[in-house]
Amino acid sequence: MGKLRIEQKVLGMVSTNVYLAVNTETQEAFLVDPADRAELIEDWIKKLGVTLKGILLTHGHFDHIGAVNRLKADLQVPVYAMQAEKTVLGDAMLNLSGNWGAPFTVKADRFLSDMDNFNIAGFEVTVYHTPGHTRGGACYYLASEKTLFSGDTIFCESIGRTDLPTGNSSELVRSVRRVLEDLPEDVKIFPGHEEATGVAHERKYNPFM
Repeated sequence: MGKLRIEQKVLGMVSTNVYLAVNTETQEAFLVDPADRAELIEDWIKKLGVTLKGILLTHGHFDHIGAVNRLKADLQVPVYAMQAEKTVLGDAMLNLSGNWGAPFTVKADRFLSDMDNFNIAGFEVTVYHTPGHTRGGACYYLASEKTLFSGDTIFCESIGRTDLPTGNSSELVRSVRRVLEDLPEDVKIFPGHEEATGVAHERKYNPFM
């Protein structure tokens, strides 16, 4: 995968995939969905000897953002999220943290729109707005590395749930089909939970295509 190395930990009460995308040429990196255990993530980054340049959020549910506030404070890095997810991030009931007795909110530093392109840690990233699991769901595509971070939009042979606040089943199906039809078939997909998959596999086996 060129200069990209993906490190992964599974953290939090619902086993969320936390990804550290490392540029092997510069030893810079970005995090995707730091779910929980900020101290463990900080130690992980330190042991790998990489410099964190930012945090990318695929959506605002508590199980994907639990470590954001401490990491942002301790490491002084920007947080990226969809503009459409601002309300979910800022409301403990919508982000579901209020359901677990420890409500919290998160503020992003850079709000994104559909098909925005930006550079982080030496990677060009394209943003797909993929509403359906939440209003402001996002997938992050690294074309040069043939890699997609799909959050809870696309899973291996499945898609995210739509029965939570701001979810919409028809929107999610449209989002999934758009991404899978748009991207090359050799793109690897790293979802928010469970195992990795790929565009070719999902075109063939995902029942929502």
